[in-house]
Parts: sequence; structure tokens; C-alpha cells
Amino acid sequence: MFRVTEKTREKTSRPLAVFDLDGTLADSAHRQRFLERKPRDWDAFFAAAPQDPPLAEGVALALRSTEECEVVYLTGRPERCRRDTVEWLAAQGLPEGRVWMRRDDDRRPARRTKLDVLRRLARDREIHVLVDDDELVCDEAERAGFRVVRARWATASAALKDAQEREGRT
Repeated sequence: MFRVTEKTREKTSRPLAVFDLDGTLADSAHRQRFLERKPRDWDAFFAAAPQDPPLAEGVALALRSTEECEVVYLTGRPERCRRDTVEWLAAQGLPEGRVWMRRDDDRRPARRTKLDVLRRLARDREIHVLVDDDELVCDEAERAGFRVVRARWATASAALKDAQEREGRT
């Protein structure tokens, strides 16, 4: 039988801070080369993710967010990358939190998939903030009434932005 403790009640009543991964917490610049090829090499792009260096600004913000929020992660990475992703988050000392990932066969643009998850989360919990580097995701989230912090601390990749929007891969 599940027993509600004070700690459980506090966790479920705290607002959520929702963090993107690539370009927000993880520096994926070293693997952009796999997207600049024709055809794009998605397997190599995702296989290289465990070697991503952390982005200090994003990590610091996630750690500060734990003071008033429960941290969760919302990424466009496919579900098949879950193990590598969870291990990477732990290796960086990031807060434990639920990781929302795209189904392996979902090719919708990130702005659609992420907004769907945000709306689902908002049914039961207050969303304090979304932190994301994708301008289209941020625009859609703001239009839907969510507070957004635009992660502008990493170098943007034209190939990744095109892939996010046209191919729905991350």
C-alpha cells in the first residue's frame, strides 16, 4: 500500500522546472558533424551523446532550481537513448528527475512534441519554467502561457535546427 508521507506530499506539490538537454545542459557541438553529412548519420549523432561536455550555465541553473522546484527533463532524443541519457545526467551531478523522451518513431517537430508533454504535465502540476535552446519550442511554449528561459549559452547549429524542425529527430 502506498503511504503519503510529508516528503512525498512536498515533492508532488512542488512546481516543475523543465529542462531540455542538447544545447541547454549538454554541449552537443562535437557531434554536429554527423548532421552536416548527406545523408545525416543519426545513429552516430546519438551514439556520441554520452561524450557531451556539460554546459556550466545550464547545469548551475538546474541545480539552483531544486531549491524551489522539482526538476524534470524534456528532450527530443528518442527513447532508445534513455540509458545513455540517464547515465549522463547522473555523471554530471544533475538532480534526479523524470526524463521525458520522444518515441522512437515520432518525427513531429520538437515544438509540437514538447508542447504536448508540457500541457500534459501542467494538468497535474504547476510548470514554474521551461529552459530550452530551441527558439521555436520557446516561442510555442510562451504562446501557450508557459514561462520560458531561453538557453542561449551554447553555439547554435543550423544543421541541428533544421533537423529538429524538418525531421523531428531531436
